[in-house]
Amino acid sequence: MAESQRSFLAVIPARYASSRLPGKPLAEIAGEPMVAHVWRRARCSSASRVVVATDDVRIRDALSPYGAEVVMTRHDHASGTDRLAEVAATLALDDEAVLVNVQGDEPLVPPALIDQVAARLHDDPGASIATLAEPIVDVETLFNPNVVKVVRALSGRALYFSRAPIPWDREHFAAPPELLETDAWLRHIGLYAYRAGFLADYREWAPAPLERLEQLEQLRALHHGHAIQVALAAEPNPGGVDTVQDLARLRELFEAPRGER
Repeated sequence: MAESQRSFLAVIPARYASSRLPGKPLAEIAGEPMVAHVWRRARCSSASRVVVATDDVRIRDALSPYGAEVVMTRHDHASGTDRLAEVAATLALDDEAVLVNVQGDEPLVPPALIDQVAARLHDDPGASIATLAEPIVDVETLFNPNVVKVVRALSGRALYFSRAPIPWDREHFAAPPELLETDAWLRHIGLYAYRAGFLADYREWAPAPLERLEQLEQLRALHHGHAIQVALAAEPNPGGVDTVQDLARLRELFEAPRGER
């Protein structure tokens, strides 16, 4: 496939009204707002264009000194996917255009992962979404409902996502459960690539029953029969900021020597 046909946009949804950390995109890390760090990371990827999608002029104004492209969106979107759908419509993107949703609270997101998830979608024309996962190596993570698990088919396409410990090892998950040395358990990494045409359809769908139960928006795509490619992440993802403790951890990482991040 020609290089021009593999191009993609990186879009960073940045919502001001976080329930746990209001104003989270503007939280200061190493003297700069967190969203600026994310934008800089995305700029280091192969994206042909990097856009910040926000609902608040304070975020737009904070990014102005950096020269970042900002698209103002509605404030009532239920998810980052809905916000991306508005961006795709506002920019009048072709249905086959690929957008990568770069979480606005991951200031150390590896640019290589942004490139990888976009390439994965380009490599599977029948998929509407691509995303990433990494092996789970401890029982605590597997049984943590805040960690999303994914199981996939031989093709790499997702079979299901859940907060529950899937797959369930009937023989070895006695009390106490034991995690065997296998690649059966995968942790989902919330980095997505979408086709713009899919996003146009997605914004018209009501939340699916399983989505409501698990509180996982990717289940809406599976409910409507859309394929999601899941690749094993090419390198570790340091994770993002959901809590005050996460923010303190990221601040410490930025203060550490570059080789220790």
